[in-house]
Amino acid sequence: MQKAIALLSGGIDSPVAIYRMQEHFDIVAVHFHQLPLTGEHEIEKVKELAKKLNVKKLYLIPFVDVFKELVEKCNPRDYFILSKIAMFKAAEFIAEKEKTNFLITGENLAQVSSQTLSNLKSIESQLKLKILRPLLTFDKQEIINIAREIETYEISKGPEICSLLGPKNPSTKSSVFKINLELQKIDLNKIIQEKIKEASIL
Repeated sequence: MQKAIALLSGGIDSPVAIYRMQEHFDIVAVHFHQLPLTGEHEIEKVKELAKKLNVKKLYLIPFVDVFKELVEKCNPRDYFILSKIAMFKAAEFIAEKEKTNFLITGENLAQVSSQTLSNLKSIESQLKLKILRPLLTFDKQEIINIAREIETYEISKGPEICSLLGPKNPSTKSSVFKINLELQKIDLNKIIQEKIKEASIL
């Protein structure tokens, strides 16, 4: 069976996305944690989800420094787009190590700011991986229903940690050109590679 990298946020969507793709791929999960801004409960929650999903390999990557770099040096309204690009680029480095070209995400069209059509295009423009979005056209209630069925909902429910440093009024429209200009303000690959070296692998 082919491998695929899957982002595991700790929210409701990503565990359902992993569940729906498990019959097709051997899943390697990646979580970007925000210690010390969050408590250990963030990591424990993700570990519990990985165990529930029978994920055999989990990368826990410290990413607070990356997120802070984006907040300090880039347009704050583009934070969710840029942070998603940073996580996906880190996933590309992991994918190279794990010898796969596939990335599974729990993205759902237009559900939140980074998932509008123009923002999805801006994110994809920075990547080489093939992105698989098994929940792309699901509505939220459908996802919640599946989460309940597979017993991940009670673990996942609660505030989304990923919005911790995000703006109140994020960009809902973007262009590849504009996002490229923002990315030129930081050496993203360098800081990502530094953080990957600090990852815990379970």
